[in-house]
Amino acid sequence: MKHLFFLIALVATPAMAQDFSEGSEAKTWNLYAEQPARFEAKVVDILCELTGDCPDNCGAGNRQLGLVRSADNVLVFPNKNAQAAFTGAVQELLPYCTQTVEVDGLLLEDEYLGAKNIYLVQRIRVLDSDEWVRANSWTKVWAENHPDAAGKGPWFRRDPRVLAEIASEGYFGLGLVQDEEIKDDLFE
Repeated sequence: MKHLFFLIALVATPAMAQDFSEGSEAKTWNLYAEQPARFEAKVVDILCELTGDCPDNCGAGNRQLGLVRSADNVLVFPNKNAQAAFTGAVQELLPYCTQTVEVDGLLLEDEYLGAKNIYLVQRIRVLDSDEWVRANSWTKVWAENHPDAAGKGPWFRRDPRVLAEIASEGYFGLGLVQDEEIKDDLFE
C-alpha cells in the first residue's frame, strides 16, 4: 500500500524544472510563475530551428528569435525585454544572432497555464566579457526608425503600423462598420 501511495504521489507531482536562478540579478515583474533565470544560450531564429528555413542574420529582425539553452539544449522563447511593454526581445537579441551569450531575466513556467520556457530578457552578456548590456533599447530604436511619429504618450498611439491597422480594421479589429456600431453602443 505504501508503494502505491508513493507511485501516485510521484505521478501527481510535476517534474521539477531545473533551477537557473543562481547569480541572477533580474528585477521582478510580479508576474505569476516568474523565476529569476540566468543561463548561457545560443541566439537562434526559431523558424530556422524548427523548419530549416534559415535566412541570413536570423531574418534581419523580421522573425522571432529564441535561445537554445546550453545546459539542456531547450529552446526558450524570449518574448519581451526589460521595458514595460511586451516588446523588444528580437531587437535586443538580433546583434547576437548565432552567438552563444549569457542572459539574465525572468523565466515563466506553469504547467497549468501551459507556460513553458517563456523568457523576459533583461540583460545580455557576450561570453568571456565582463560587460552586461541592458535589454532596454527597443523604444529608442523605434523612435529612431519613426521620426515622423514623435510626440507625447505611448509609442503605440503614434506607430504608423498600428494606425494603419486601426484605419483598416477599426479599434476593435472587427471591421469599420462593426467598430462604429460598438462605439455607438458604448458611448450613447
